[in-house]
Amino acid sequence: MQLVVMAAVLAVAGAWQGCSFGCHPTNVSIPVESCGSTELVLTTVCAGQCYHEDPVYIGHDDWAEQKICNGDWSYEVKHIKGCPVGVTYPVARNCECAACNAGNTYCGRLPGHIPSCLSF
Repeated sequence: MQLVVMAAVLAVAGAWQGCSFGCHPTNVSIPVESCGSTELVLTTVCAGQCYHEDPVYIGHDDWAEQKICNGDWSYEVKHIKGCPVGVTYPVARNCECAACNAGNTYCGRLPGHIPSCLSF
């Protein structure tokens, strides 16, 4: 259940259309479901872009370290009225640009067009 809620949080955060360098906590509402009922929960996620430049030449040993917006997460429980089963959802406590951890995050290039903050 935690994985499903975390995926929903990240999808909502990804829908954010701003372009801001820096990583900061952002309030979002996410739907949680238990016992066939759905309610919105206000939580905090990490949002923003971390500065990154691709080197002109990438050799076998000099891959640029990728930074991602992440933070310290905790989990809280929401009880929906009339349902004995609580729903656990993530809450970002603080956010920072940190090295990408391939153990729990996709650190490769994303396929397709990625909007840029640069304006010409």
